[in-house]
Amino acid sequence: MENVEPVLENVEPVKEINNKKIVVMENKKIEEKSNKIKPKLYIDTPLLEEVSIILPINNKYKITEQFVNVIELAVYQKNLQNTSFTIDLYKDANDFQKIIKEKISPGRIFIGPLDSKETALLNQYCEQGTIFFSFSSKKDLAKDCVFLVNFFPENELRILFNNFPSESKIALLYPENTYGYTINRLIDEIANQSDAVIINRASYKEDLTNVREAIKELGKYELRKYELNRQKKILATKKDEQSKKRLKKLKKFQTTKDLDFTHILLPDYGLRLLQVAPLLPYYDIDPDVVKFVGTGVWDDPVFFTEPSLQKAIFPGVEIKKRENLVKEYNKIYGSKLMRTSTLAYDMIGLLSYMYQQDMFLNDVYDLLNNYNIKFDGIDGGFYFKDNVIERNLDIVQISKGKTLKIN
Repeated sequence: MENVEPVLENVEPVKEINNKKIVVMENKKIEEKSNKIKPKLYIDTPLLEEVSIILPINNKYKITEQFVNVIELAVYQKNLQNTSFTIDLYKDANDFQKIIKEKISPGRIFIGPLDSKETALLNQYCEQGTIFFSFSSKKDLAKDCVFLVNFFPENELRILFNNFPSESKIALLYPENTYGYTINRLIDEIANQSDAVIINRASYKEDLTNVREAIKELGKYELRKYELNRQKKILATKKDEQSKKRLKKLKKFQTTKDLDFTHILLPDYGLRLLQVAPLLPYYDIDPDVVKFVGTGVWDDPVFFTEPSLQKAIFPGVEIKKRENLVKEYNKIYGSKLMRTSTLAYDMIGLLSYMYQQDMFLNDVYDLLNNYNIKFDGIDGGFYFKDNVIERNLDIVQISKGKTLKIN
Protein backbone atom coordinates (compact mmCIF):
# COMPACT_ATOMS: atom_id res chain seq x y z
CA MET A 1 0.00 0.00 0.00
CA GLU A 2 3.02 2.29 -0.30
CA ASN A 3 1.65 3.78 -3.50
CA VAL A 4 -1.45 5.14 -1.79
CA GLU A 5 -0.63 8.84 -1.62
CA PRO A 6 -3.76 10.92 -2.25
CA VAL A 7 -2.95 14.29 -3.81
CA LEU A 8 -5.06 16.87 -2.03
CA GLU A 9 -4.25 20.01 -3.95
CA ASN A 10 -6.53 21.08 -6.82
CA VAL A 11 -8.86 18.11 -6.40
CA GLU A 12 -12.57 18.60 -6.99
CA PRO A 13 -14.74 16.86 -4.39
CA VAL A 14 -16.72 13.96 -5.80
CA LYS A 15 -19.57 14.66 -3.42
CA GLU A 16 -21.08 17.82 -2.06
CA ILE A 17 -19.84 18.48 1.44
CA ASN A 18 -21.18 21.04 3.88
CA ASN A 19 -18.61 23.80 4.28
CA LYS A 20 -17.77 24.45 7.93
CA LYS A 21 -15.10 26.89 8.97
CA ILE A 22 -13.14 26.81 12.20
CA VAL A 23 -14.68 29.02 14.85
CA VAL A 24 -12.52 31.23 17.01
CA MET A 25 -14.44 31.17 20.27
CA GLU A 26 -12.54 34.13 21.74
CA ASN A 27 -11.05 36.16 18.93
CA LYS A 28 -9.05 38.52 21.12
CA LYS A 29 -5.94 40.37 20.08
CA ILE A 30 -2.79 38.45 20.76
CA GLU A 31 -1.41 40.57 23.56
CA GLU A 32 0.50 37.99 25.59
CA LYS A 33 3.91 37.42 24.05
CA SER A 34 5.27 33.93 24.32
CA ASN A 35 8.40 33.10 26.24
CA LYS A 36 8.97 30.14 23.95
CA ILE A 37 12.02 29.99 21.74
CA LYS A 38 11.36 31.39 18.28
CA PRO A 39 13.80 30.97 15.39
CA LYS A 40 15.04 34.58 15.26
CA LEU A 41 16.25 34.35 11.68
CA TYR A 42 12.79 33.44 10.45
CA ILE A 43 10.30 35.31 12.65
CA ASP A 44 9.16 37.45 9.71
CA THR A 45 8.85 34.48 7.36
CA PRO A 46 5.41 33.88 5.82
CA LEU A 47 3.96 30.39 6.00
CA LEU A 48 4.64 28.26 2.96
CA GLU A 49 1.53 27.47 0.96
CA GLU A 50 2.53 23.80 0.94
CA VAL A 51 1.87 21.84 4.15
CA SER A 52 3.67 18.52 4.65
CA ILE A 53 1.81 15.52 6.05
CA ILE A 54 4.25 12.90 7.30
CA LEU A 55 2.85 9.60 8.60
CA PRO A 56 4.03 5.99 9.09
CA ILE A 57 3.39 3.14 6.69
CA ASN A 58 4.21 0.41 9.22
CA ASN A 59 1.75 -1.52 11.39
CA LYS A 60 -0.17 1.70 12.05
CA TYR A 61 -1.17 2.04 8.43
CA LYS A 62 -4.90 1.82 9.22
CA ILE A 63 -4.55 4.94 11.36
CA THR A 64 -2.49 6.58 8.62
CA GLU A 65 -5.14 5.78 6.04
CA GLN A 66 -7.86 7.33 8.19
CA PHE A 67 -5.76 10.41 8.89
CA VAL A 68 -5.20 10.90 5.15
CA ASN A 69 -8.92 10.51 4.46
CA VAL A 70 -10.03 12.87 7.21
CA ILE A 71 -7.43 15.47 6.17
CA GLU A 72 -8.79 15.27 2.63
CA LEU A 73 -12.33 15.74 3.92
CA ALA A 74 -11.30 18.65 6.16
CA VAL A 75 -9.51 20.39 3.28
CA TYR A 76 -12.75 20.36 1.28
CA GLN A 77 -14.88 21.50 4.20
CA LYS A 78 -12.51 24.27 5.33
CA ASN A 79 -12.17 25.51 1.74
CA LEU A 80 -8.36 25.66 1.78
CA GLN A 81 -8.12 26.41 -1.91
CA ASN A 82 -4.81 28.27 -1.91
CA THR A 83 -2.94 25.74 0.24
CA SER A 84 -1.58 22.43 -1.00
CA PHE A 85 -0.91 19.33 1.06
CA THR A 86 1.74 16.75 0.24
CA ILE A 87 1.78 13.35 1.89
CA ASP A 88 4.95 11.39 2.65
CA LEU A 89 4.84 7.95 4.24
CA TYR A 90 7.87 6.70 6.15
CA LYS A 91 8.94 3.15 7.03
CA ASP A 92 11.29 3.81 9.96
CA ALA A 93 13.16 6.55 11.79
CA ASN A 94 15.89 6.76 9.14
CA ASP A 95 13.33 7.11 6.36
CA PHE A 96 11.54 9.72 8.47
CA GLN A 97 14.65 11.85 8.90
CA LYS A 98 15.45 11.62 5.21
CA ILE A 99 12.00 13.02 4.36
CA ILE A 100 12.31 15.82 6.93
CA LYS A 101 15.69 16.91 5.56
CA GLU A 102 14.31 16.97 2.01
CA LYS A 103 11.21 18.96 2.98
CA ILE A 104 12.40 21.34 5.67
CA SER A 105 12.45 25.02 4.81
CA PRO A 106 11.52 28.28 6.60
CA GLY A 107 7.77 28.74 6.99
CA ARG A 108 6.87 25.08 6.47
CA ILE A 109 4.31 23.38 8.69
CA PHE A 110 4.42 19.63 9.22
CA ILE A 111 1.47 17.52 10.41
CA GLY A 112 2.92 14.37 11.97
CA PRO A 113 4.50 12.08 12.99
CA LEU A 114 2.33 9.72 15.02
CA ASP A 115 4.95 8.17 17.30
CA SER A 116 7.20 9.37 20.09
CA LYS A 117 10.32 7.75 18.60
CA GLU A 118 10.22 10.03 15.56
CA THR A 119 8.94 13.04 17.53
CA ALA A 120 12.06 12.87 19.72
CA LEU A 121 14.12 13.69 16.61
CA LEU A 122 12.33 16.94 15.76
CA ASN A 123 13.81 19.48 18.16
CA GLN A 124 17.07 19.64 16.17
CA TYR A 125 15.15 21.29 13.32
CA CYS A 126 13.54 24.10 15.34
CA GLU A 127 16.14 26.71 14.39
CA GLN A 128 15.26 26.22 10.72
CA GLY A 129 11.96 28.09 10.90
CA THR A 130 9.44 25.27 10.86
CA ILE A 131 6.60 24.00 13.09
CA PHE A 132 5.57 20.41 13.78
CA PHE A 133 2.17 19.20 14.98
CA SER A 134 2.98 15.74 16.33
CA PHE A 135 0.46 13.17 17.57
CA SER A 136 2.85 11.75 20.17
CA SER A 137 1.51 11.19 23.69
CA LYS A 138 4.82 11.92 25.50
CA LYS A 139 4.47 15.39 26.95
CA ASP A 140 8.18 15.86 27.61
CA LEU A 141 8.72 16.01 23.83
CA ALA A 142 6.68 19.22 23.55
CA LYS A 143 9.14 22.08 23.20
CA ASP A 144 10.11 24.97 20.94
CA CYS A 145 8.71 24.18 17.47
CA VAL A 146 7.11 20.85 18.46
CA PHE A 147 3.42 20.98 19.46
CA LEU A 148 1.62 17.85 20.65
CA VAL A 149 -1.91 16.95 19.60
CA ASN A 150 -3.49 13.96 21.33
CA PHE A 151 -6.07 12.93 23.90
CA PHE A 152 -4.15 13.30 27.14
CA PRO A 153 -5.56 11.40 30.15
CA GLU A 154 -4.34 14.06 32.60
CA ASN A 155 -6.67 16.56 30.98
CA GLU A 156 -9.60 14.14 31.16
CA LEU A 157 -8.96 13.08 34.76
CA ARG A 158 -8.67 16.68 35.88
CA ILE A 159 -12.04 17.49 34.31
CA LEU A 160 -13.62 14.46 36.00
CA PHE A 161 -12.26 15.21 39.46
CA ASN A 162 -13.18 18.88 39.21
CA ASN A 163 -16.77 17.82 38.59
CA PHE A 164 -17.11 15.07 41.20
CA PRO A 165 -19.37 16.05 44.13
CA SER A 166 -17.58 17.06 47.30
CA GLU A 167 -16.22 14.13 49.35
CA SER A 168 -16.71 11.62 46.54
CA LYS A 169 -15.04 8.27 47.20
CA ILE A 170 -13.45 6.72 44.12
CA ALA A 171 -12.56 3.11 43.35
CA LEU A 172 -10.25 2.42 40.39
CA LEU A 173 -10.51 -0.75 38.31
CA TYR A 174 -7.94 -0.72 35.53
CA PRO A 175 -6.43 -3.04 32.91
CA GLU A 176 -2.80 -4.11 33.20
CA ASN A 177 -1.60 -2.35 30.07
CA THR A 178 0.11 0.94 29.21
CA TYR A 179 -3.10 2.96 29.36
CA GLY A 180 -4.24 1.42 32.64
CA TYR A 181 -0.86 1.92 34.28
CA THR A 182 -0.83 5.54 33.12
CA ILE A 183 -4.20 6.23 34.74
CA ASN A 184 -3.08 4.51 37.94
CA ARG A 185 0.09 6.62 37.99
CA LEU A 186 -1.71 9.94 37.40
CA ILE A 187 -4.80 9.56 39.52
CA ASP A 188 -3.37 10.18 43.00
CA GLU A 189 -1.83 13.57 42.20
CA ILE A 190 -5.02 14.73 40.47
CA ALA A 191 -7.23 13.43 43.29
CA ASN A 192 -5.09 15.29 45.82
CA GLN A 193 -5.94 18.54 44.04
CA SER A 194 -9.68 17.88 44.41
CA ASP A 195 -12.23 17.12 47.14
CA ALA A 196 -12.45 13.47 46.07
CA VAL A 197 -10.45 10.64 47.61
CA ILE A 198 -9.23 7.31 46.18
CA ILE A 199 -10.65 4.56 48.39
CA ASN A 200 -9.55 1.38 46.68
CA ARG A 201 -8.07 0.06 43.45
CA ALA A 202 -7.65 -3.24 41.64
CA SER A 203 -6.26 -4.33 38.29
CA TYR A 204 -6.90 -7.15 35.85
CA LYS A 205 -4.98 -8.82 33.05
CA GLU A 206 -5.68 -7.88 29.46
CA ASP A 207 -6.93 -11.41 28.74
CA LEU A 208 -9.45 -10.99 31.61
CA THR A 209 -8.39 -14.25 33.28
CA ASN A 210 -8.48 -12.60 36.73
CA VAL A 211 -11.10 -9.91 36.18
CA ARG A 212 -13.77 -11.60 38.33
CA GLU A 213 -11.37 -11.86 41.25
CA ALA A 214 -10.35 -8.22 40.79
CA ILE A 215 -13.96 -7.03 40.85
CA LYS A 216 -14.79 -9.13 43.90
CA GLU A 217 -11.73 -7.78 45.70
CA LEU A 218 -12.53 -4.18 44.81
CA GLY A 219 -16.13 -4.44 45.97
CA LYS A 220 -15.31 -6.64 48.99
CA TYR A 221 -17.83 -9.09 47.58
CA GLU A 222 -17.07 -12.04 49.86
CA LEU A 223 -17.09 -9.89 53.00
CA ARG A 224 -20.41 -8.28 52.05
CA LYS A 225 -21.84 -11.69 51.16
CA TYR A 226 -20.74 -13.06 54.53
CA GLU A 227 -22.32 -10.08 56.31
CA LEU A 228 -25.62 -10.57 54.47
CA ASN A 229 -25.73 -14.28 55.40
CA ARG A 230 -24.98 -13.39 59.01
CA GLN A 231 -27.92 -10.98 59.07
CA LYS A 232 -30.18 -13.60 57.46
CA LYS A 233 -29.28 -16.16 60.12
CA ILE A 234 -30.08 -13.73 62.92
CA LEU A 235 -33.42 -12.78 61.38
CA ALA A 236 -34.30 -16.43 60.79
CA THR A 237 -34.28 -17.03 64.55
CA LYS A 238 -36.83 -14.30 65.16
CA LYS A 239 -40.59 -14.79 64.97
CA ASP A 240 -41.94 -11.24 64.80
CA GLU A 241 -43.52 -9.99 61.57
CA GLN A 242 -41.03 -7.18 61.06
CA SER A 243 -38.10 -9.61 61.15
CA LYS A 244 -39.88 -11.94 58.73
CA LYS A 245 -40.45 -9.09 56.26
CA ARG A 246 -36.84 -8.00 56.60
CA LEU A 247 -35.64 -11.57 55.97
CA LYS A 248 -37.86 -11.91 52.91
CA LYS A 249 -36.41 -8.69 51.53
CA LEU A 250 -32.79 -9.72 52.18
CA LYS A 251 -33.27 -13.01 50.32
CA LYS A 252 -33.46 -10.99 47.09
CA PHE A 253 -29.88 -9.76 47.52
CA GLN A 254 -26.46 -11.35 47.07
CA THR A 255 -24.64 -9.02 49.49
CA THR A 256 -25.20 -6.05 51.73
CA LYS A 257 -25.41 -2.83 49.72
CA ASP A 258 -23.00 -0.78 51.81
CA LEU A 259 -20.08 -0.22 49.44
CA ASP A 260 -17.33 2.07 50.65
CA PHE A 261 -17.08 4.04 47.38
CA THR A 262 -19.48 6.32 45.52
CA HIS A 263 -17.85 6.14 42.06
CA ILE A 264 -15.95 3.46 40.17
CA LEU A 265 -13.51 4.55 37.45
CA LEU A 266 -13.07 2.01 34.65
CA PRO A 267 -10.46 3.25 32.13
CA ASP A 268 -10.82 0.54 29.51
CA TYR A 269 -12.24 0.30 26.00
CA GLY A 270 -13.10 -2.01 23.13
CA LEU A 271 -14.42 -5.52 23.65
CA ARG A 272 -12.88 -5.68 27.12
CA LEU A 273 -15.06 -2.83 28.37
CA LEU A 274 -18.17 -4.58 27.05
CA GLN A 275 -17.13 -7.71 28.94
CA VAL A 276 -16.01 -6.07 32.18
CA ALA A 277 -18.84 -3.55 32.69
CA PRO A 278 -21.67 -6.15 33.00
CA LEU A 279 -19.65 -8.05 35.61
CA LEU A 280 -19.85 -5.13 38.02
CA PRO A 281 -23.61 -5.42 38.70
CA TYR A 282 -23.25 -9.23 38.56
CA TYR A 283 -20.98 -8.96 41.59
CA ASP A 284 -23.32 -6.49 43.24
CA ILE A 285 -21.67 -3.21 42.34
CA ASP A 286 -24.98 -1.64 41.41
CA PRO A 287 -24.94 1.27 38.89
CA ASP A 288 -28.00 2.65 40.71
CA VAL A 289 -25.90 2.93 43.87
CA VAL A 290 -22.41 3.61 42.48
CA LYS A 291 -21.73 5.97 39.59
CA PHE A 292 -19.82 4.25 36.77
CA VAL A 293 -17.15 6.55 35.31
CA GLY A 294 -14.98 6.30 32.22
CA THR A 295 -12.32 8.31 30.43
CA GLY A 296 -12.33 9.66 26.89
CA VAL A 297 -11.77 6.18 25.46
CA TRP A 298 -15.45 5.54 26.16
CA ASP A 299 -16.36 8.05 23.48
CA ASP A 300 -17.62 5.47 21.01
CA PRO A 301 -21.29 4.78 20.20
CA VAL A 302 -20.66 1.03 20.50
CA PHE A 303 -20.72 1.50 24.29
CA PHE A 304 -23.81 3.67 24.44
CA THR A 305 -26.34 0.83 24.29
CA GLU A 306 -24.67 -1.41 26.89
CA PRO A 307 -27.25 -1.76 29.72
CA SER A 308 -24.72 -1.64 32.55
CA LEU A 309 -23.32 1.67 31.24
CA GLN A 310 -26.60 3.56 31.16
CA LYS A 311 -26.27 6.74 33.27
CA ALA A 312 -22.47 6.27 33.33
CA ILE A 313 -20.40 9.40 32.78
CA PHE A 314 -17.13 10.32 31.09
CA PRO A 315 -15.36 13.48 29.83
CA GLY A 316 -16.28 14.17 26.23
CA VAL A 317 -18.63 16.01 23.93
CA GLU A 318 -22.24 15.34 23.07
CA ILE A 319 -22.39 12.82 20.23
CA LYS A 320 -24.34 15.25 18.04
CA LYS A 321 -21.24 17.48 17.91
CA ARG A 322 -19.35 14.82 15.98
CA GLU A 323 -22.13 12.87 14.27
CA ASN A 324 -22.25 15.00 11.12
CA LEU A 325 -18.57 14.36 10.50
CA VAL A 326 -18.98 10.65 11.28
CA LYS A 327 -21.88 10.33 8.84
CA GLU A 328 -20.09 12.29 6.13
CA TYR A 329 -16.95 10.19 6.53
CA ASN A 330 -18.90 6.94 6.33
CA LYS A 331 -20.79 8.14 3.26
CA ILE A 332 -17.63 9.04 1.38
CA TYR A 333 -15.13 6.43 2.57
CA GLY A 334 -17.45 3.60 3.58
CA SER A 335 -15.91 2.97 7.00
CA LYS A 336 -16.23 3.99 10.63
CA LEU A 337 -14.36 7.10 11.73
CA MET A 338 -11.98 6.39 14.61
CA ARG A 339 -11.89 8.87 17.47
CA THR A 340 -8.17 9.56 17.02
CA SER A 341 -8.76 10.65 13.42
CA THR A 342 -10.59 13.75 14.61
CA LEU A 343 -7.22 15.05 15.83
CA ALA A 344 -6.10 15.50 12.24
CA TYR A 345 -9.44 17.11 11.33
CA ASP A 346 -9.03 19.73 14.05
CA MET A 347 -5.48 20.52 12.93
CA ILE A 348 -6.69 21.30 9.41
CA GLY A 349 -9.26 23.61 10.97
CA LEU A 350 -6.50 25.36 12.89
CA LEU A 351 -4.39 25.71 9.73
CA SER A 352 -7.42 27.10 7.94
CA TYR A 353 -7.52 29.97 10.43
CA MET A 354 -3.78 30.59 10.15
CA TYR A 355 -3.84 30.81 6.38
CA GLN A 356 -7.00 32.93 6.28
CA GLN A 357 -5.17 35.44 8.50
CA ASP A 358 -2.06 35.40 6.24
CA MET A 359 0.10 34.69 9.26
CA PHE A 360 3.86 34.86 9.50
CA LEU A 361 5.86 32.40 11.57
CA ASN A 362 6.04 34.85 14.46
CA ASP A 363 2.24 35.21 14.44
CA VAL A 364 1.82 31.44 14.61
CA TYR A 365 4.05 31.15 17.67
CA ASP A 366 2.09 33.92 19.39
CA LEU A 367 -1.21 32.30 18.45
CA LEU A 368 -0.25 28.86 19.74
CA ASN A 369 1.05 30.20 23.03
CA ASN A 370 -1.82 32.54 23.83
CA TYR A 371 -4.22 30.92 26.30
CA ASN A 372 -6.92 33.50 25.57
CA ILE A 373 -7.54 32.16 22.08
CA LYS A 374 -9.51 28.94 21.90
CA PHE A 375 -10.69 27.04 18.86
CA ASP A 376 -13.88 25.06 18.44
CA GLY A 377 -12.88 21.49 17.60
CA ILE A 378 -14.81 18.33 16.84
CA ASP A 379 -13.79 17.00 20.27
CA GLY A 380 -14.29 20.19 22.24
CA GLY A 381 -12.77 23.64 22.37
CA PHE A 382 -8.99 23.51 22.43
CA TYR A 383 -5.90 25.64 22.94
CA PHE A 384 -2.21 25.02 23.57
CA LYS A 385 -0.45 25.28 26.90
CA ASP A 386 3.29 24.69 27.04
CA ASN A 387 3.08 23.32 23.49
CA VAL A 388 0.53 20.66 24.52
CA ILE A 389 -3.10 20.71 23.43
CA GLU A 390 -5.68 21.21 26.18
CA ARG A 391 -9.38 20.55 25.66
CA ASN A 392 -12.45 22.06 27.29
CA LEU A 393 -14.44 18.86 27.61
CA ASP A 394 -17.85 18.42 29.18
CA ILE A 395 -19.07 15.69 31.48
CA VAL A 396 -21.48 13.62 29.41
CA GLN A 397 -23.84 10.86 30.47
CA ILE A 398 -24.70 7.77 28.46
CA SER A 399 -28.41 7.51 27.83
CA LYS A 400 -30.19 5.14 25.44
CA GLY A 401 -27.65 5.07 22.65
CA LYS A 402 -26.42 8.66 22.91
CA THR A 403 -24.63 11.03 25.26
CA LEU A 404 -26.04 14.08 27.03
CA LYS A 405 -24.12 16.96 28.53
CA ILE A 406 -24.79 17.14 32.29
CA ASN A 407 -22.41 19.84 33.57
